[in-house]
Amino acid sequence: MANRLLYLVRHGEAAEDGPLTEAGREQARLTGQRLAGVPFSGLWHSPVTRAAQTAGIIAAHLPGVPVAESALAGDYVPHRPAREELAPAYASFLDGYTEQEVAEGAALAAAAEQRFARPAEQDTRELVVTHNFLIAWLVRQALDAPPARWIGINQQNCGVTVLAYRDGRPPALLTFNDVSHLPEPVRWTGVPPALHV
Repeated sequence: MANRLLYLVRHGEAAEDGPLTEAGREQARLTGQRLAGVPFSGLWHSPVTRAAQTAGIIAAHLPGVPVAESALAGDYVPHRPAREELAPAYASFLDGYTEQEVAEGAALAAAAEQRFARPAEQDTRELVVTHNFLIAWLVRQALDAPPARWIGINQQNCGVTVLAYRDGRPPALLTFNDVSHLPEPVRWTGVPPALHV
């Protein structure tokens, strides 16, 4: 039975809508070391600068692995739940997104699922350097949770999540937000301090 192992990495810490910070570059370097030796068939990354830079640093540790930019790995809202489906704390979370942005995000998320979140014909390991929202959406999908549940599934910068897809079986969450490769000074970025454990 063929296995598709989908490795998802959230980009490193970045200045707001800008390039990686020094901590973000270190996170990416350590993530590259952590993933070195994994026989990836390809590395895809978001076109957004912080993800593209993270992917470039990781790719330096993966010689011979093809690297490609993909809008499917971009930073978008995969689904806007009806207000009544959301916990009160999240009721206004997506208010700043237009109907067009929401529709485009939903289409990209559906295409990302079709491309990455399904069984393969042969054993395959793929790496996608992306953003919090897409990782949350794919984890939610793998767990067969309600669509609204993607909100609140958060990852640290350069956390590694691995999903497995096999014919005749439901998807499996093998690893979620693994940051064992990140030392304490660069470990908790991307998550509010109140949620550090």
